[in-house]
Amino acid sequence: MTSSTENWLPKLVVAPGFVLGFAFIYGFMIWTGVLSLSASRMLPNYEFVGLEQYLRLFAMERWWLAMSNLAIFGLLYVGGALALGLGLAILLDQKIRGEGALRTIYLYPMALSFVVTGTAWKWILDPSLGLQKLMQDLGWSSFRFEWLGDTDLAIYCVVIAGLWQSAGFAMALFLAGLRGIDDGIIKAAQMDGASLPRIYWRIILPALRPVVFSCLLVLSHLAIKSFDLVMALTAGGPGYSTDLPATFMYSVSFTRGQLGLGAASATMMLMTLAALVVPYLYSELRRRP
Repeated sequence: MTSSTENWLPKLVVAPGFVLGFAFIYGFMIWTGVLSLSASRMLPNYEFVGLEQYLRLFAMERWWLAMSNLAIFGLLYVGGALALGLGLAILLDQKIRGEGALRTIYLYPMALSFVVTGTAWKWILDPSLGLQKLMQDLGWSSFRFEWLGDTDLAIYCVVIAGLWQSAGFAMALFLAGLRGIDDGIIKAAQMDGASLPRIYWRIILPALRPVVFSCLLVLSHLAIKSFDLVMALTAGGPGYSTDLPATFMYSVSFTRGQLGLGAASATMMLMTLAALVVPYLYSELRRRP
C-alpha cells in the first residue's frame, strides 16, 4: 500500500459519517432558523415573514415565564451541582474508608434517564404517596411538603430532582481534577505554614479552573435543553408554572400547531447556549500558542 493511499484511506472511511453528522446537526439548525422566519403552522410553509414569529414570541407572557423559570432552574441547578459536586469530591479525596462504594452511590443517579428521575421524584414529592405521607404515618401529623402542587414552588421540585441526578457527575469531574493536582505543591505550601482552607482557596481551586468550566458548560447545556425531566415530573404544571423553553417549544410546535413560533423559540434556545459556549471557546483558543 502506497503512502498516498495510507494517507487518504482513513479520511475516506471517516468522511461519510462526518458528512452525515454535519448535515443532520447543522443542516437542521439552519432549517429551524429558516422556519422561524416563515409563516409555518401545522406544516412547513416557506412564505417569508421576517421577524414576525420572534415578535409574537416576545409578546407572549408564557414565553417570558419559561425564560424566568430557566433562569431560576439554571442558576440553582448549575450552581448547586457545582457546589455539591465539589464538596463530595473533597470529601472523597480524603481517602476515607468505603470510597469506592460511596463513589458508586453518588454516581448511580447519573446512570438513570431524566424520565426515570422525574417519575421517581414525582412519587417521592406527591403528598398522597411520598415524603409527606411517610412522615405523617410515622407520627408527624403536622408535616407538610406540597411544593409539587404550588405554582410558586413547583419549579424548585424540578431543581431538587435535577440536583439529585447531576451532582454525582460534577463530583466525578472534580475528583478526577483533584487527583491530578501535584501533591508536591500542596506539601510545599503546608511546609510554608499555609492552612488547609488557604491551600484550597489559593492552590487547589485555581488548579480546578478547567474542570469548573467544563462542568459549567455541560450542566448549562443540560439546563437549557431540559425537557424530559420536566415532562415526567410536572408536565409543565401546575398550569404553566414549570414551563421551560424546551417544553414551551414542544407545546406550541406539536400541540398548538405553531411550527414557525416553535422554531423561533428553538432558535432562541440555540442563541442562549451559544452565548455561553462561544466566549469560552474564544478564550481557550486565544490562550493557545
